[in-house]
Amino acid sequence: MRYDSEYLRLTYYRTDGHCHICHSKLSLINHGAIGERGAWEIDHSRPRSKGGSDHRNNLFPACVSCNRDKSNRSTRTARNWNATTRAPLSREKKQKMRSENAATCGVLGGLLGLVGGPLGVVIGASLGAAVGRSIRPPKV
Repeated sequence: MRYDSEYLRLTYYRTDGHCHICHSKLSLINHGAIGERGAWEIDHSRPRSKGGSDHRNNLFPACVSCNRDKSNRSTRTARNWNATTRAPLSREKKQKMRSENAATCGVLGGLLGLVGGPLGVVIGASLGAAVGRSIRPPKV
């Protein structure tokens, strides 16, 4: 199937430009450029030969070697080879997770700062939010 540039871009950013199997960094401009650094292909999570469709929720970016090694096996099997269980998060999901961490840690810091009075609450909340924002989403 032939994909237009917008479709490729949306698929690429679905995992923030990483292979959904091994999590290696891919290059947006190297789609189908076998042998180039960061070359990638569109992988059908559920292979077409096993009833998978060309719908966007079944398509993920995969480096050429992972896509070819996977062949028509399941995505779960291919990810097990690389000790991963999920596709990398998109940039938007990572940002949302950092914001939620900042809010949660800010509240916890503020509660701990109650011991120091009003100034302790402000300092605790500020430090908690900074720590929460710096926590990286887990690689799964």
